[in-house]
Amino acid sequence: MDDAQIIELGLSLTERAIALLNSHAIYPDSLQKKMLETHIKAMVWRSFSGESLPELDMEMFDEISPICFTLAEQVCRWIENLAYEEAHLLSVHFEVAKENELNPTAGETTCQ
Repeated sequence: MDDAQIIELGLSLTERAIALLNSHAIYPDSLQKKMLETHIKAMVWRSFSGESLPELDMEMFDEISPICFTLAEQVCRWIENLAYEEAHLLSVHFEVAKENELNPTAGETTCQ
């Protein structure tokens, strides 16, 4: 798979992931969507390159909600050849977006 195909697949999977989040009343803002897109494209690249993730301290993910982790696992199942830890990393993006419901202006800051 070449770079253009990886980018295309990453974009397609990002759109699916955002739709999945929206179906669970999780609405990432524009910055969160861009960060999610970048992360998912990197996941697709790792799935084809075989690059492994660095070792993770799994305690970092103790505060991720079950729904965000479950949704991240679902997205990871769309991509072959991923490490188990990928869902943990992806779930952080979902959890941050989930927090938007508690603080509607989160993530929509502007630089001055």
